[in-house]
Parts: sequence; C-alpha cells; structure tokens
Amino acid sequence: MDQNEEAAEVALSAVDELAEMAQAKAALEAEVKDLNEQLLRRAAEFQNYRRRTDAELGTSVSRGRGEVVLALLDVYDDLRRSLDAAEKTAEQEPPGPAYDALHEGVELVYKKFSDILARFGVEPIEAVGQPFDEALHDAMMQQPAPDAETASGTVLAEIQPGYRMGERVLRHAQVVVAQ
Repeated sequence: MDQNEEAAEVALSAVDELAEMAQAKAALEAEVKDLNEQLLRRAAEFQNYRRRTDAELGTSVSRGRGEVVLALLDVYDDLRRSLDAAEKTAEQEPPGPAYDALHEGVELVYKKFSDILARFGVEPIEAVGQPFDEALHDAMMQQPAPDAETASGTVLAEIQPGYRMGERVLRHAQVVVAQ
C-alpha cells in the first residue's frame, strides 16, 4: 500500500469516526432534550400536586374547625337560654347580690365565648323578618301571617339560631314561616 492509499484509508476512517460521533452527539442531544422535557413535566406535576395538597389541607383544616365549632354551638345556645331564663326570673322576684354577681360572671363568659366564635369567623344567620331561604333555614312550622304587610314565606320566629363560618353553613336556623 502506498502512502496515498494509506492516507485515504485514514481519512475514510476519520470520516466514519466523525459520522459515528455526529450520530452519537445527535442521539445524546435527543436524549438530553427528552430528559429535559421529562424533568419539566415532573416539575409541573409536582407543582400541581403541591397546589392540590395545599388546597386539600386548607379544606380539611376548615372542615375540622367547623366540626369543633358546631359541637360547641349547642353549649353556646344553652348558655344564652340560661341567661334569658335568669333575666325572666329576676323580673318576677327581686334578685339578691349573689344573683347579680353570678349573672355578671355568666354574661362575661358568654361574651368571651361570642368573641372566640367571631374570631373564627362564626356569625349568626339572620332569620326573623327575612324571606325563607332553604340554604340557611329549616322550616319547623308554618303560621298565618300576623298582618297584611307580612309576605308569605317570611320568617316569623326563630326556634333555634343558625350559624355560618364564612360561606359555610354550620347549622341551619330552625324557623317559623308565614303562610
């Protein structure tokens, strides 16, 4: 073999090697591109997962708070009824200083309880004088309207107060509705 043939063979070998390297480079670039796309998809999926779990956590916390508050509302209502009954009794017979001190203490507890509920966003549902709304009220009775000005479907009285926490109704108000 002469030098020209040898040089040609080396050149062909180098060209083949370059072609193989170019193919390998193209394959590696395609693999890098594919891996980058996979990484971006995984990052987006993870971000969506985090948003979803954050939202679910917020919902769970809100639901849990609502359940605790709902359990306390009966005690809150009983406290209010006790105060009302004590005031009616005091109107019938003169109370003594012990009654006054006890009544004042219970009023303070009731006020503190009200403040805590308000801090959690709990508020009573307005009922009396409002149009009946099945999303907020449970009709327990119907009565004839007391006068011509009271429209049918108006809430006349509240049997048990209802409460909401934000937009969520914790307990529907039990009401008497005008016929």
